[in-house]
Amino acid sequence: MHRITLIPGDGIGPDITSSAIRVAEATGVKIEWEKVEAGMSAIEKYKDPLPQQVIDSILRNKVALKGPLTTPVGSGFRSVNVALRKEFDLYINLRPCRSFQGVRSHYENIDLVTVRENTEEFYAGIEHYIDPQRSAAETIGIVTKTGSERILRAAFEYAKKNGRKKVTIVHKANILKYTGGLFLEVGKKIAREYPDIETNDRIIDNMAMQMVMNPYQFDVIVTTNLFGDILSDLASGLVGGLGMAPGANIGYTTAIFEAVHGSAPDIAGLNIANPCAVILAAAMMLRHLEEEKAAKSIELAVATVLKEGKAVTRDINPQSFVGTHEMTEAIISKLV
Repeated sequence: MHRITLIPGDGIGPDITSSAIRVAEATGVKIEWEKVEAGMSAIEKYKDPLPQQVIDSILRNKVALKGPLTTPVGSGFRSVNVALRKEFDLYINLRPCRSFQGVRSHYENIDLVTVRENTEEFYAGIEHYIDPQRSAAETIGIVTKTGSERILRAAFEYAKKNGRKKVTIVHKANILKYTGGLFLEVGKKIAREYPDIETNDRIIDNMAMQMVMNPYQFDVIVTTNLFGDILSDLASGLVGGLGMAPGANIGYTTAIFEAVHGSAPDIAGLNIANPCAVILAAAMMLRHLEEEKAAKSIELAVATVLKEGKAVTRDINPQSFVGTHEMTEAIISKLV
């Protein structure tokens, strides 16, 4: 029996996490869900987007499935996503990106993984105004040797474990000579420990262009926080958008799995949201829990439903579509 923290999220979050729960349970894996509230619903109830009971639950269970959460703009409330990464030192942001037959995209047969450093650099939260008039602001990006070593090693270990052949280190060492230079230097050092894996590096702006022109030249991409945020979304765009993009935030003892798209409050409760991203995140979660058979079953079921194109949501097939619940049932029916 696996005990897992469930954070339904905001907007379409409860709709699509409900789908993920049904699919995960339909595999036969025994799961006890501990539901807690964060985000907008928690602000309304507890005046805090991340109440202590959420942290306590994740501390107990070590694994969580999370729907999309909304951080009110300009409200002074902290980002729940960033706070969770800091609280549990979730230094790995893992974003697989693969093509599915039946999903419209510019490319076919894409299979990329972005390994993004998740706690340092410009998202470390070190920023302030530098004058009383608030006419100028400063953000400090911190890159450490320790932080670089652990994310780069995680990328190479992922490649080794999953039979990947190539790791590309993305940086801006030509301009950011100290922070970018440190990251690249550490990457080259660690690469020498993995002689069976091809390693190269790209400057971030060239990398963005190269991913659009020829994404097939890349396999595992590892980079710093800001660059990883941008490139992982770019990669999602290559295969049809964020509706197909699962993600994981992983630390030494704790892991949180999520759909990386937004909460889309305008379509909440309308039974039209695409549940694939969070269902695929649930598959990643099951693999993390060493339930490999169940994880593969979910991924194959999703791929089969998408390829058939008969029981998919409107964003996938605008001419012939079903609702979130109906697509979920179709996926469940394909589980093996």
